[in-house]
Amino acid sequence: MSNRLFWLHRFQLNTAIMEKGYFRCIECNKDAHELHRDYSNGILKITICESCQKPVDKYIEYDPVIILIDAILCKTQAFRHILFNTTLNIHWKLCVFCLLCEAYLRWSQLQGSEQSNDPADIIRYTKEWDFYGMFGLATIELCAFSAGVLSFLWLVQKWLSFDFELSLLLKALLLSSYGKVLLVPAVIWEHDYSPLCFSFIKLFVLTSNSQAIRVILNCSRRLSLLAVCVGLLLETCVSQALQTLPWSIQDILPFQ
Repeated sequence: MSNRLFWLHRFQLNTAIMEKGYFRCIECNKDAHELHRDYSNGILKITICESCQKPVDKYIEYDPVIILIDAILCKTQAFRHILFNTTLNIHWKLCVFCLLCEAYLRWSQLQGSEQSNDPADIIRYTKEWDFYGMFGLATIELCAFSAGVLSFLWLVQKWLSFDFELSLLLKALLLSSYGKVLLVPAVIWEHDYSPLCFSFIKLFVLTSNSQAIRVILNCSRRLSLLAVCVGLLLETCVSQALQTLPWSIQDILPFQ
């Protein structure tokens, strides 16, 4: 009885999603009008896709942990469920948290700052401002990456005859960058292979970005990878340009 009530509660939560009026089949990516039907006496039935004859979205009755695992594995069906068939609107909060994680990584890798036990020592305040500076740099680089991806796709959309919703694609890019939260434990449990871990985390984030683009545009893997590479190239160029500027965070502090 408790198990039945659990799934009934899950379906009730998904009722709010039904107000969108359109969905996507997670198997064939065709449009669907509903995810499930609510019959009398509390009987609920998952809608079958008219195109592929499979459930439109099997994940509506799955535990969130299973959905998260499939998303980590970059399964197309899990990405379609999250991006098209849910009302998940935490992308901006997740973006800020990921930027904080990346800023913490860069801040922890700063060299040349001397240790001091004096709370009033100016170096302590300098380090604090360094963290804010790293957060700003991470934000600029993320904006450069997103601008590179969106600009590239905007340029090729007419040539390849496809269209996309800018806000939805940006949301997909931000949500698919969730792998950056792994930077914090990688820094805390530092070891000899930390640089290799950072490289794998970066690769995982880029792979997730590519999969998100592929799901939103329903395009080939080659196009999504190319878009990510363009964004990464612009991000790298902006990062190198910022490093060559003749100023640093310490130089603009008002108390130095």
